[in-house]
Amino acid sequence: MLDLFQIGDVGEGTIDENCGGLAPVVKIVKFGVFPIVQIGIPILLIVYGTIDLGKAVISSDEKEVKQAQSRLIKRCIYAAAIFFITTIVTLIMTLVGTGADPTETDTNSWANCWNTLER
Repeated sequence: MLDLFQIGDVGEGTIDENCGGLAPVVKIVKFGVFPIVQIGIPILLIVYGTIDLGKAVISSDEKEVKQAQSRLIKRCIYAAAIFFITTIVTLIMTLVGTGADPTETDTNSWANCWNTLER
């Protein structure tokens, strides 16, 4: 069975062997991209929503304040959804990575690479 990280397969045991030479790429995604998506984007959405609401309050226009409030609420919902995207993606990929045969002990699968990788 072909796995995602079989490139450069050298055997069983260590992290580099589990990742098949793609450990640096997986590290960048797991410890660089995912935290930015999970933490940075929601914070930016909430900050921009707060700034919009502040501008609307300063302008003293009730209609604009209500629009800014609805935008802030939508941005908070989007921020919560984006926060959980990485968890949902990891869960789905783990379920897909286990395969159809639960008794299969393939140490070179990408799930082993993802789960054993440390900073």
